[in-house]
Amino acid sequence: MKTRIKMLGALAACLATTANVMGQEDAAGSYIYSTYFYCDVTRQDRADEIVEKLDKPIYDAAVDDGTITGWGWLVHHTGGKWRRAQYYMAPDIESLLSAQSTIGDQIEAKNKKMADESGAICNAHEDYIWRMLAGNEAGPRGSAGFSVYYVCDNREAQADALVKTIFAPIYDRLVTEGKLVSWGWSEHIVGGEYRRLATMTAKDMPSLMSARSAAVEALEDEDLGPAFDDICFSHADYIWDIKFEK
Repeated sequence: MKTRIKMLGALAACLATTANVMGQEDAAGSYIYSTYFYCDVTRQDRADEIVEKLDKPIYDAAVDDGTITGWGWLVHHTGGKWRRAQYYMAPDIESLLSAQSTIGDQIEAKNKKMADESGAICNAHEDYIWRMLAGNEAGPRGSAGFSVYYVCDNREAQADALVKTIFAPIYDRLVTEGKLVSWGWSEHIVGGEYRRLATMTAKDMPSLMSARSAAVEALEDEDLGPAFDDICFSHADYIWDIKFEK
């Protein structure tokens, strides 16, 4: 926790530069601070227990009082090396970073020993800040999630346009039909190599996989997959059990 808080100064400097080149349209998007953890798999269930007892009440209260607009703790089901993920949302960068410091201080003040134990179990992480460009993930989400983390070239805006004009109606239809609960498309603001994030959630794992198959089939019928795949040419898939969320 202390290490993450110390990173705020560097993040703030980077974001100040980023903010100078962002247009007025960018201010309207929801911002998401996501931390992806590498954990000791023999003790990761204990980390979940600590989050439930220590972090969850504080994050829930932060949603209730408007400090953040939402948060969640995700448990690895299938995918790469990240074992746990935590995210929270705010309407702007300033609120996002302010919440990080405020909530972190509250967690350590409540039970530093337990916070240190959690840090020892999940002792390495990667931080990303995303901005939502499309979707309905600011609202309710299901209990099973599929995330695709994309590496893209400098034509990212063209990929965004494809998502908004071609992909979005398909995902919206799946939500209307009850096959998906939510979907989202977000752009990289700060973090590692992944430049875009596609997410979808459903009420359970079978529904999630069925809806994803339906989406892939529908997109193939549009014959625009190769155009998108040429821009966002590499990706990593993760399936998450959404353990806690508000």
